[in-house]
Amino acid sequence: MFKRTILFHLEQWKTDMHRKPLVLRGARQVGKTTIVNEFGQQFDNYLPLNLEKKESTALFDLEIPLKDLMPFLFAHCGVMRKEGTTLLFIDEIQNSPKAIGMLRYFYEELPGIYVIAAGSLLENLVDVNVSFPVGRVQYMALRPCSFREFLGAIGEEVLLPVLEQPEITIAFHDRLMTLFNLYTLIGGMPEAVQLYAERRDILALSDVYETLLQGYRDDVEKYARRGLLIEVIRFILKEGWGKAAQIVTLGGFASSNYNAREVGEAFRLLEKAMIMELVYPTTATEVPAISETKRMPKLVWLDTGLVNYAAQVQKEVFGAKDIMDAWRGMIAEHIVAQELLTLTDKVSQKRNFWVRGKSESAAEVDFIWVQDSKIYPIEVKAGHNAYLRSLHSFMNRSSQTVAVRVWSQPYSIDEVTTIEGKTFQLVNLPFYLVGGLGEILKEMSVSFDGSAHDSL
Repeated sequence: MFKRTILFHLEQWKTDMHRKPLVLRGARQVGKTTIVNEFGQQFDNYLPLNLEKKESTALFDLEIPLKDLMPFLFAHCGVMRKEGTTLLFIDEIQNSPKAIGMLRYFYEELPGIYVIAAGSLLENLVDVNVSFPVGRVQYMALRPCSFREFLGAIGEEVLLPVLEQPEITIAFHDRLMTLFNLYTLIGGMPEAVQLYAERRDILALSDVYETLLQGYRDDVEKYARRGLLIEVIRFILKEGWGKAAQIVTLGGFASSNYNAREVGEAFRLLEKAMIMELVYPTTATEVPAISETKRMPKLVWLDTGLVNYAAQVQKEVFGAKDIMDAWRGMIAEHIVAQELLTLTDKVSQKRNFWVRGKSESAAEVDFIWVQDSKIYPIEVKAGHNAYLRSLHSFMNRSSQTVAVRVWSQPYSIDEVTTIEGKTFQLVNLPFYLVGGLGEILKEMSVSFDGSAHDSL
């Protein structure tokens, strides 16, 4: 298996003196079990439990103190206890409410045992009586692979240091764009990435995509207990992929007869399962960026490769010389949304786009990014700087002096002045550098602050 960035975050968790049992969250098949199994090799004792197996679940039904339970866990896993560190991995934990409740006692009574739990989100969300101990656990999110992880998987890790120096990427631009277009087509689901790395055959990935999609459909059939809810979720999982990166209405979604309440409930279940997100607009140009949940959202799915396959636009994406031109620009916007989410492992991370107030004329900026108490506008668009009218509109309303445009051209920074006279720095970011957005903005902030200090 190829290297995932989250391993670094797990290692930080391991060394944290104040760590709590960790709940690893993510959609099905994003690699949670594989990651923890790999991480487990760093411990003297590794105890993997799968609570889909009755004999594993039965261990947590024993009416004995937690410290007395540990020898049984070792015996069940066939591990002779060694001196040193122990990682207990409880997979599919939603199958045992007692195991979930016991997480707090690991924190309170056995802080020396490292505990990671994971499970299928569609399962435990339906049962409202199952909840994780508040304040006794911490959370970490695993997403589909980022572009940088994709490069490592397909043997192009030599390019990773290049991405750390934006000015240097100009010399590698064509090569990096070709690889990013490939990533956009394949997506970041680990099984698809791994199979491509082995076979170098895009056509061979169809079975992987179909299996993944069928798995999500089967989850719904198995765990959504009310007939209409099952029906609506099934409809969304069939027709919703074709609405990727588009503003949607809940009532009558995709020309259906379902009302807004029915569609909203189905979307909430899928969203909590991290299969998709309704990305809401904000009118804010200064923090906090409050979502306008009464306005229409954009629909963003967990993975662009799945979108390409399920919406049947693979051929169009594959044939496009510039992904900005594929599927009316929807795929370009969707892959940027996906890359933005890989910049953090916070479960609570949400994306937003920007719009002007209701009483004003229409203007829309594709995304915003909040960093160091500043809101940065991000537009996914080609063309002359003067045509970025919505971006200009945002900057005129903001105290911000930096904006971002994502495109297929090389990295550059322009000084732009709006018609109203506001001057700002426009960072022209090629798609393959979106994964370095945080560091690029941080360096620009330091540079500006230093210049301001020097001028004083």
